[in-house]
Parts: sequence; structure tokens; C-alpha cells
Amino acid sequence: MKPLFTRGPSPESRIVVLGLVATALILVNLYTDWLDPVRERLSSLAAPFYWITGTPSRVGDWAEDQLRTREELVEENSRLKHQVMLLEQQTQLLAAVRAENTQLKELMNSAESVDQRVLVAQVIGVSPDPLEHVLIIDKGRSDGVRDGTAIMDASGLLGQVVEAGDFSSRVLLITDANHALPVQVLRNSLRAVAEGTGDLYRLKLRHLANTSDIREGDLLLSSGLGGRFPAGYPVGEVIAVKRDPGKAFADVEVQPRGLMNRSRFVLAVIGNEDIDPTQGFVPGARD
Repeated sequence: MKPLFTRGPSPESRIVVLGLVATALILVNLYTDWLDPVRERLSSLAAPFYWITGTPSRVGDWAEDQLRTREELVEENSRLKHQVMLLEQQTQLLAAVRAENTQLKELMNSAESVDQRVLVAQVIGVSPDPLEHVLIIDKGRSDGVRDGTAIMDASGLLGQVVEAGDFSSRVLLITDANHALPVQVLRNSLRAVAEGTGDLYRLKLRHLANTSDIREGDLLLSSGLGGRFPAGYPVGEVIAVKRDPGKAFADVEVQPRGLMNRSRFVLAVIGNEDIDPTQGFVPGARD
């Protein structure tokens, strides 16, 4: 009679069997290619698990690369901004130097055409009073500048020194309402007096008869009368002539040739010192 319950293999026997099976599989894998399809199949099945288990590491590496890349970009952007600022500053300085050199060359060309001795001066200030047109230059008595010294730029006459200090001087522009100078028309040598109007861009001719031969476009030169300004220097160009039959004199507007509010460097004509410092003023002429 068989027993109701049979006892299975012991754990020791199971281990032995598994060891024999493993050994057999190893020998078969080493000396045959029977297990290659199985191994490939198992590798294909395990690949997704390897990819999933490696995801945290890949995410960490990606985040680190992104953070490093962003920091590098921010640093590079800041460095490029600084370089752009430096280049812009250098460009502005270069443009200023070029303009300065151009103005100095023009002044030198003008100086060659001046018979008298001239001195290059720099404008260092302007009068804060809007009712007077006055410049301050960096040359004074120690440089040979005196009251009444004529001042010009590369384009034409600007004014005259009204107060010469030891190392700087005040220059009254020809456009000031208290200034007047004798001029003549280049085309026909017609003489007149050009007065300042208080406008940096306009002069007017005083007491010029309606029948005078003057027209728009005429160039006015300093006549040299009165001993204030040297003769033959450009003063301005006639831009308007108005004749009213009911008036004895014509209204003539003149645009100054000199750059009244733009010249940084000027020429002081210091060759003629025997002049009357009161010439060229029209007391009480301010409008």
C-alpha cells in the first residue's frame, strides 16, 4: 500500500541539480552556439530595463550640462556687452579726434592765407547770458593776445577780444547785438556796416540805400576800415534783400560764414597791435 503523502527532493539535492544544470549550460555556451539565439533574445528583453535604470543618471548629466551652458552663455553675453561698450567708446573718441584733426587742418589752411601772425586757440567756455554772444579762449596776454585782437575760424571772422586776461580772453562775436564791423561786397566793392542781431545765424546791413547794388548770394568781406579787423576776410553771405519804396534803406540779411556756435579751435590774428580797442562796438545797439 502506497503512502498518502510523498516527500519531495531535499534542498541539498535541488542545489546540486541546479549546479549541474548551470555547469551544463556554461559548457554548452562555451563549446557550442546553441544558446546564442536565447542570449540575444534575453539581451533584447533586458535593454529597456537598462535604459530605464540609467535615466536618472542621464537626466542629471543633461541638467548639469544645461546649467553649465547657461552660465557660460550669461558670462559670454556679459563679456560681449563690455567689449561693445569699449568699442563704442573708442569709436566715439576716434570720431572726435578725426573731427578735431579736420578742424585743425582747415585752420592751418586758413592761417596760410593770413598775412599777419596768427595763433591757434581753443574755445574753453561760453557766456551763460543768452543776451550776449561771448566765447572764452585759452590764450591771453602771455601769448600775445590783446584787447581788440580779431578772432576767426576756418570759414570766416568770428569776433574780437574784448577782455584779455593773462591766460584767457573773452571774445565778443560779430553776431552780438552790440557789435558792428565795416564790410564790402566782393562783387563790386560796395561798402556797408554789418551789425549783429543777437541771432547766431544772422547779421544785418545798416543804412544801405534802396538803390544799392546788392543781391542775394553776394559775399561780404571785412573792409579793414577802422583798423579793427584785417581786410579781405570772409564775413558772411547775403541771404535776403527787401526793398520797400516807402523806406530810404533796404533790409539786407546776412548769414555769417564763421561757425559761431560750433568752432572748437579758432585763430587769433595777433599781427596788428596798434588798434583802437573801441572800434567795432555799437553802444546801445542791443534790440
